Amino acid sequence: MPEQDNPTLNIAQRTRTSTEDERLLQSPNEAPAAADDFTRSDPWRVFRIMGEFVEGFDNLARIGPAVTIFGSARTPTDHPEYQAARHTARLLGERGFGIITGGGPGVMQAANQGARDAGALSIGCNIELPFEQGINPYVDVAINFRYFFVRKTMFVKYAEAFIIFPGGFGTMDELFEALTLIQTGKVRDFPVVLVGTAYWKGLIDWIRGTLLAEGKISPEDVDLLMVTDSPEEAVAAIEKCYVANCSDGVRKDRRTRPRVPGTAEGTPAEPHKNDAQ
Repeated sequence: MPEQDNPTLNIAQRTRTSTEDERLLQSPNEAPAAADDFTRSDPWRVFRIMGEFVEGFDNLARIGPAVTIFGSARTPTDHPEYQAARHTARLLGERGFGIITGGGPGVMQAANQGARDAGALSIGCNIELPFEQGINPYVDVAINFRYFFVRKTMFVKYAEAFIIFPGGFGTMDELFEALTLIQTGKVRDFPVVLVGTAYWKGLIDWIRGTLLAEGKISPEDVDLLMVTDSPEEAVAAIEKCYVANCSDGVRKDRRTRPRVPGTAEGTPAEPHKNDAQ
């Protein structure tokens, strides 16, 4: 099936202009003066950013339990990783989880297709890129974002876990974003599952042999990751964590630490880590 067109997200590409993210990150010396074009000024962008958060919250606040699946956009449909992602998403869907992806091709399409196979909610959070960007045909709810950080908030806030298949820089970005949030106590009871032991072996060896060996992370930080080749094992781990931390099938607010006497709300009395190290 061909991907769905996404004309509202491709304005920059079609008009040969820079994307909103690119303009946001421009040096102030390069940006146009507010007097020349207020809609390209930072104060104006604050309203656009607020609008994206509102749209994301409005669309996702009532979706129920969901899992975000990441992986390469370049994975072909006949690749074993595509089939594994589709199978994983279908198993999650059969257990009552919606599926959230970046809405693009490759592993993202596989996961949305698996959700469709199971009759589960299939969500695509798409992003404006310098090249034409469509939405894969298996997305039921499509939300367009122009700012990466807004989109990344939605991936974490409305998911019970991450499942990460082999991918490139974007996949690595989401992986380490999740690990940092967990390590610093910003999110809790949040499984991060890497699928593909051969692909992830080098990274895991480096984490253990370099980061841990040199004291850049703590021994328990290594346990934040689960690595498997089995979709069934990945799904079972996520379901076990969800059941253990939710009651009556309703998601608890588990994103902050419990109140500790004598401290500010949600702040541990003796934090193990003061920052992301």
